[in-house]
Amino acid sequence: MRLLIDADGCPVVNIAVSIASENRIECLILCDTSHEFEKRGAKTLTFSKGADSVDFALVNLLCPGDVVVTQDYGLAAMCLARKARVLSQDGMEYTADNIDGLLLARHTAKKIRNAGGRLKGPSRRKPVQDEDFSRALRDLLKRVTAIG
Repeated sequence: MRLLIDADGCPVVNIAVSIASENRIECLILCDTSHEFEKRGAKTLTFSKGADSVDFALVNLLCPGDVVVTQDYGLAAMCLARKARVLSQDGMEYTADNIDGLLLARHTAKKIRNAGGRLKGPSRRKPVQDEDFSRALRDLLKRVTAIG
């Protein structure tokens, strides 16, 4: 099992790397050339800046049982199809039970924006969100290692 982080725009990279190190789990940070990550305890893989290049690289690197951190519902769906466990930056685990609804909400929001509508963006990140993510990642890693 490895921890793969979709690091482009991810506010919990440091937390995830730290938890992976604590649990002696290999950690890969994936980003595009517009970001630069060098973290002790993790290997950084940098990909071209093209649309979804990091996403496709991450999916191609996945093995069943790996854990992925991403905020991208489309990437989460592809990871679930590859038998990975997937966690959002807020600590929500993406599952077969919730991914379809999340993808539908994303599609609906895109239709509204394309029609000229405006949607409220996310609010400023709060420390409790980091705590929720940390707790959720630790719990997920315990469950995954207990199974394996």
